[in-house]
Amino acid sequence: MKKSKLRIGFIGQGWVGKHYADDFERRGFDVVRYSKEEPYAGARDKIKKCDVVFVAVPTPTTPDGFDSSIVSNVLKHVGNGKIAVIKSSLIPGTTEKLQRKYPGIYIVHSPEFLRERSAAEDAASPQRNIIGIPRVSKKYFDVANKVMSVLPKAPFEIVCGSSEAELIKYAGNCFLYTKVVYANILYNLVNVLDLSWEKVRDAVAADSRIGHSHLEPLHGTGRGAGGNCFIKDFAAFTDFYHKTAGDKTGHEALLKLEKKNIELLNESGKDSHLLQLVYGQKKSKKK
Repeated sequence: MKKSKLRIGFIGQGWVGKHYADDFERRGFDVVRYSKEEPYAGARDKIKKCDVVFVAVPTPTTPDGFDSSIVSNVLKHVGNGKIAVIKSSLIPGTTEKLQRKYPGIYIVHSPEFLRERSAAEDAASPQRNIIGIPRVSKKYFDVANKVMSVLPKAPFEIVCGSSEAELIKYAGNCFLYTKVVYANILYNLVNVLDLSWEKVRDAVAADSRIGHSHLEPLHGTGRGAGGNCFIKDFAAFTDFYHKTAGDKTGHEALLKLEKKNIELLNESGKDSHLLQLVYGQKKSKKK
């Protein structure tokens, strides 16, 4: 087990925060967990004494847009001169804004890549460690290296700009979202042609450029890209692209993918409560 004099804090003990805290504890770190819920609600003051604090709290997408207010509000619990590592998904540019708001602490962004079915394993054996810094300076590279030193080693590790780190998270989730929607469209065509979906799917997946993941149209309780991350992240990315890229046809393409996915989810009755949280009653019920 790895030993360290550093005290590691965790704000948020939901699905993400819990698995990361469990891994640090298993590796021998002095861990402090804080959340609004018991049994960790009383640990808020202890967070200020932690050297490195991982923040894993919700960043919802609502009908009003992307909301990082929970992250912003909890950063005040990080002690002066300490390091905050945001694991929550953030729209590019958010970490830089948060750093300006909280100049007394060092804020970096390190996206999480935990899968629901293997979260504990992914926390212990990551494929990627990405640390995004809001400013280019020796001090921030030292901060990033300090954070990297307490993470489990990964085959791919990089220190980059915080906006790059933020975009990397959305890029991955939105690519997989698109892959799910395409798999569903392909599945429809296979059925119309009365072909074997299993044969088509397996042969396509055997292409090393494509692979097996996210090619199953019938998943969980229905069809489409669902779950707590995909729906909200694609909506946030689409809105951000519209406001930032200046690419009308690119935005229209994203909207078409989004419309098809909402159709798949609605028709199969999958994750209707998540659709309502992200889009509101009107769009979530639209056929």
